[in-house]
Amino acid sequence: MVREDKTSWKAGYFVKIIQLLDEYPKCFLVNADNVGSKQMQQIRISLRGHAVVLMGKNTMMRKAIRGHLANNPKLEHLLNHIKGNIGFVFTKDELVSIRDMLLANKVRAPARAGAIAPLDVIVPAQNTGLGPEKTSFFQALNIPTKITKGTIEIIHDVNLIKTGDKVGMSEATLLNMLNISPFTYGLVVQKVYDSGTVFEPAILDITEADLKAKFLGGVARVAALSLAIKYPTVASVPHSIVNGLKNCLAVAAVTDITFKEAEKLKEFLADPSKFAALVAAPVAAAAPAAAAAPAKVEEPEENSDDDDMGFGLFD
Repeated sequence: MVREDKTSWKAGYFVKIIQLLDEYPKCFLVNADNVGSKQMQQIRISLRGHAVVLMGKNTMMRKAIRGHLANNPKLEHLLNHIKGNIGFVFTKDELVSIRDMLLANKVRAPARAGAIAPLDVIVPAQNTGLGPEKTSFFQALNIPTKITKGTIEIIHDVNLIKTGDKVGMSEATLLNMLNISPFTYGLVVQKVYDSGTVFEPAILDITEADLKAKFLGGVARVAALSLAIKYPTVASVPHSIVNGLKNCLAVAAVTDITFKEAEKLKEFLADPSKFAALVAAPVAAAAPAAAAAPAKVEEPEENSDDDDMGFGLFD
């Protein structure tokens, strides 16, 4: 197969990215650091039929988008986020499901010197199987060890690398000697684009319950503020009505004034014994439930020789 020249390849790339931007209303901007060609191929295969992965030079991506702004001005929001080793994952499916598929396509990799740690690396306490001649190596990293049966044993778990730290040559060598591959690499979602809006991927984890809780919390704060400054709002009016009714009941309780809602209150105040009957009803209902609970089974006491013979310890 004859490879096309660079000019034709660029023209084809521009046509492809514009076609994808027009066809797909949603996409992810993903970072592809430390992702090899074989892993990228596996990711493309796993997303086949659900999403399309497009990588390329940032300058070409920006140029293609700028040239298409006349047809879709909302694409301008993408320009500021095209930096670093970035790529696009276009889709028409649910964003959450595609995001989960991207997260699932990760591979373990050994720590390399100079790499930035994406997570904390903890070396667990273990017998390393290494000979005593390596003791100085562990001492240089402040790792507590002891010699057990002619091999080096790490006494305690050691937090070797913290998130965001640069992996040193000594740390990388130690992890490789212990056959520990602490990092996982894959396409990392940086931003989400949906119909002209760019937002953080964390927003995809917001559920309807979270939205409902936030809304109710806001309503509660509005109601509290409205009641405090005595300014009626839709949120505070129900509370004002209830508070007004409580005040009316309080007045009716100490005067001869009565109304429908106060009749039962006056009835109980006239005959306090009804309060006892009202309180006793739930207690009586709870009693059968408590009786139905399984009784605690006492374990039989162990028979000792002293019990069998009828003598105590000091008899």
